[in-house]
Amino acid sequence: MFESVQALIDEHRRVQEELSDPAVHADAARAKRVNRRYAELSRIVAAHEAWVAASDDLDAAREFAREDETFAAEVPVLEEGLQAAQEKLRRLLIPRDPDDARDVIMEIKAGEGGAESALFAADLLRMYIQYAASKGWKTELLERNESDLGGYKDVQVAIKGSSSDPAQGVWAHLKYEGGVHRVQRVPATESQGRIHTSTTGVLVFPEVDEPDEIAINQNDLKIDVFRSSGPGGQSVNTTDSAVRITHLPSGIVVSMQNEKSQLQNREAAMRVLRARLLAKQQEELDAAASDARKSQIRGMGRSERIRTYNFPENRIADHRTGFKAYNLDQVMDGALEPLIASAISADEEARLAAVGSES
Repeated sequence: MFESVQALIDEHRRVQEELSDPAVHADAARAKRVNRRYAELSRIVAAHEAWVAASDDLDAAREFAREDETFAAEVPVLEEGLQAAQEKLRRLLIPRDPDDARDVIMEIKAGEGGAESALFAADLLRMYIQYAASKGWKTELLERNESDLGGYKDVQVAIKGSSSDPAQGVWAHLKYEGGVHRVQRVPATESQGRIHTSTTGVLVFPEVDEPDEIAINQNDLKIDVFRSSGPGGQSVNTTDSAVRITHLPSGIVVSMQNEKSQLQNREAAMRVLRARLLAKQQEELDAAASDARKSQIRGMGRSERIRTYNFPENRIADHRTGFKAYNLDQVMDGALEPLIASAISADEEARLAAVGSES
């Protein structure tokens, strides 16, 4: 059943030996790749060892039960344990998303609903920052375009993890957040107490590990500098520090004005541009893949409404997985784990089904 395991065990041994080579650690990018692969393979090796041990325990219990009936009661319990170990190993053997270990750049954009949508964008930003803090991740505000009432018309944040295990990666958890988030509540601007429905868009991009990972021809870039607009401190609104970069072949445009320095804004814009180009590259690969691949939850269009936040009922509902709970107040404080777990589970089921249909 697990014919591929031995090859992965052998690879785990080779990668472990590679990690003992000082030359690997002299190259930060290579060391990161090797550590990620080692962490991924270590989970498989541990699961395989647990499956083998569970199988041996069951065989022994059955053997003893033939001689002593008192051991017979242990057999059903050990059979369940073996089944659980087998299922865990089966899931781990499904090829992972190669970007799972990456950090992410998230963009939250106001949609339908005007000022209320912008206010909800600020609420979502706070929710994701709180969730990141609960995971021990770091956040960095890259760019923001504030609305009149303290919300955000558009805000971009980088979220960085510390684990080398792809299963604990930022992208592995947040890739499911891309889409349209619908909010139902009484806006701060509503004088009659009526419930309004607004939408806010979330885009999530895996961040490029190393700048040279995505080849960008400088001749393909149109770079404009201009005076920053909006609130700011000294030098903001007085110097041409804002940067707009247009990638001509793809048409992707990135603007940055959050920093006082033109150089810092340019570096931040290039960071976002690389992430968007990586995402575009992956989307093109997905488009060429099988229907089963496209059925995965992360493959759904970013324009799709994925979740509803109903404040009067304190209800949160995910429209892709069917998850529903009445703890919206806790979710808005960063308690996103059950929602994300439901998305991960749905994705795994889709991948299992895809593997089953191909075998």
